[in-house]
Amino acid sequence: MSLFFAFLQQVDIEEKIKNAPDKGYEIGVFIGAMLPFVVLVALAYLMYRYNKNKNH
Repeated sequence: MSLFFAFLQQVDIEEKIKNAPDKGYEIGVFIGAMLPFVVLVALAYLMYRYNKNKNH
């Protein structure tokens, strides 16, 4: 099910970039698409580091 939503999101991003008025908008769409993943990776790393230090 989540793969379906990821596919829909990818199509939406490609469509937004295709209809972008300028390069700045394309960069904004790209950053907006990547930001949730970057936040999740950072959160996972912080949780890992906290738990690793807690066990020692």
